[in-house]
Amino acid sequence: MRPMRVAQGEPLTLGSTAARIHAGSGKRVSVSRIDSASSREVPGLRERKKARLRQQIIDTSIRLFRKHGYENTRVEDIVQILEISQPTFFRYFPSKDAVLREVGRRGFQCIKEHLETELSSEATTAERLRRMYRGMAREVESDRPLWRAVVLSGAMDPVRSPEMRRPEEVAVSLLIGILAEGQRRGEITRAFPVAHLAEFMEGLYTTVVRRWAVDLSGPHNLSERVHSVVEFFLKGVQP
Repeated sequence: MRPMRVAQGEPLTLGSTAARIHAGSGKRVSVSRIDSASSREVPGLRERKKARLRQQIIDTSIRLFRKHGYENTRVEDIVQILEISQPTFFRYFPSKDAVLREVGRRGFQCIKEHLETELSSEATTAERLRRMYRGMAREVESDRPLWRAVVLSGAMDPVRSPEMRRPEEVAVSLLIGILAEGQRRGEITRAFPVAHLAEFMEGLYTTVVRRWAVDLSGPHNLSERVHSVVEFFLKGVQP
């Protein structure tokens, strides 16, 4: 068999050699078909690897935030565990705060799901609000170290983190829907615009969660605090 030779200076690649290869049947291998398949597969694999590393950065950061606290966790600690360089970390997240903003987005998604569930239920407005905020409080309370980090970083604060404005607007709009239906049923006062009522309730809940997250020396039962907030609000919005 005559040996295959590659011209001097020509790179030995799949594309360059495939044009010279003939199958046993005498049919020429299609270079375009090989190159096309490679272009489809390589980007897909690359994107999956990037997505996997991004998730590993999030998971490792969260684990360290829970263990050492937000203030005591450094980017150096995160990259050391993952065995990656700091430039690699910064290609995915500009800071450790940016990692927590991802947690913040998930938090707003969780709130959105709670609101959508209640909006589709047949319960009274009071029952909807009590059940929804009780469930949200339990979820936050179960992971206090992480939510303390979220609060301290401002990861869900639409003023400090402008990219959170849209998720917050979506959540508030759903709360407006619940309260508007309550007004139509005669369960909620019409003395105030429903948008204002939603802002009041959202502000009360957010304030209580923030104070609870950083109040390490005070009472730690968030569910009780949130229950009081909801009852206070319901009493104030009676028709």
